[in-house]
Amino acid sequence: MSTQQRQPMEGEFTPRADALRHKFRGEVLEPGDPVFEQMRRVYNANIDRHPALIARCRDVADVIAAVDFARETGRAAAIRGGGHNVGGLGTVDDEVLIDLSNLRGIRVEPKKRRVRVEGGCTIGELDHATCAFGLAVPAGIISTTGVGGLTLGGGFGHLSRQYGLTCDSLCSADIVTADGKLRYVDKDHHPDLLWAIKGGGGNYGVVTSFEFAAHPAKSIIGGPMFWSLDHTEELFAAYDQFIRRAPTQVSAFISFHIVPPMPPFPKDHHLETMCAIVWCYNGSEAEAKEVMEPLTSRIPPTFSMVGPIAYTELQSMFDGLMPHGLHHYWKSVFLRDLPAEAIEVHKEFGPRVANIHTTMHMYPLNGAVHRVGPKETAFNYRDVQYAANIVGIAETAEGLEPIKQWVREYFEALEPYSVGTGYTNFLFGDEDDKMIRAAFGDNYDRLVAIKTEYDPDNLFRINHNIRPAKARA
Repeated sequence: MSTQQRQPMEGEFTPRADALRHKFRGEVLEPGDPVFEQMRRVYNANIDRHPALIARCRDVADVIAAVDFARETGRAAAIRGGGHNVGGLGTVDDEVLIDLSNLRGIRVEPKKRRVRVEGGCTIGELDHATCAFGLAVPAGIISTTGVGGLTLGGGFGHLSRQYGLTCDSLCSADIVTADGKLRYVDKDHHPDLLWAIKGGGGNYGVVTSFEFAAHPAKSIIGGPMFWSLDHTEELFAAYDQFIRRAPTQVSAFISFHIVPPMPPFPKDHHLETMCAIVWCYNGSEAEAKEVMEPLTSRIPPTFSMVGPIAYTELQSMFDGLMPHGLHHYWKSVFLRDLPAEAIEVHKEFGPRVANIHTTMHMYPLNGAVHRVGPKETAFNYRDVQYAANIVGIAETAEGLEPIKQWVREYFEALEPYSVGTGYTNFLFGDEDDKMIRAAFGDNYDRLVAIKTEYDPDNLFRINHNIRPAKARA
């Protein structure tokens, strides 16, 4: 990650960029343009990169033109969808940035339970559209997350125990490949490419739209419960026992938080560091209470904010803690089990969260996620129980430095109990090639073959890169 300013290369592409502008509906921005500085900024303020050119696409024709431009000028293409990628893969130094943030169309077909989503949409926009029909796609927990990046990395959310990963609901897509061709992919058309974008990352092209199966989500009971830190050990053990056996209509992730000093959190607990479980039950309040009771009666919470809630409200509940422009550093590990030794790691490091933004979330990846075979999608880890995501956030770059150390130490202490890798959407740029390769597991060789077919020159390499045979560095 670069935090140093350098002189932009004004006008480097100007003659050829002018030619691009003539066939472009959107904006073509170069260093020195009045809005270039604003448009190059990304969600994670600790990422400070300077593209050679930003192509802000308005439609698929613009995407094709931008891909052709990158290929013909010998530059790599970075892709920005909803713009949330904390690792900085939605931007680049000295290459071409293809920005999809103006591609925001959504169409719901309620009778078919299908929704078509363009590549620049956020999950908040997706939820708004589908929830009007009592439907939802299992996707994320922060509404400002981009649909595209989430899906390409696999994706999970509050409804994943019941309906699977985000990519498991992906039925078809439109994708512009490195040759500048638009390909419609589904089970009958380029099925290998559809398979690859279900968890294989952004290696294969620019996905301009996604078609998802949508699922019933009419009555949601959800929200957080909080416990004092002296319950950490028994709470993690009880949670592990509970979530392995719980009906799939319930999801719950366990975490550490400093209670925000604001309503609706109880004033007596403002700024207290606590354990939390964030619940989502897809059903009635009476059913939810009965399902949660084995855990909540065993270890009663200090306070609870669980109740009937709109799914869109649950999805956006943590948005205020993670606004655009903070400084982030994250690590992630997949865990097949939660032995006592791993619980001890959480007990040691979790209470050291530094501020109201910093956290550790451990998400359950069982239920419907396990019903899909490891070879059925590019997302390979269908036997893990949890994704533990260690989220370091600060308001300044200087403030992030000590938090980075906490993230690394927490990660290193958990790693012996992991499968050797973690969730690709939460991997940063300082992972080694071994860990990135491990992120794709036994599907790596097939992904290399698909990459070689559709992007033999590695045009799309600003990602957790799967290099084609004889690829460019």
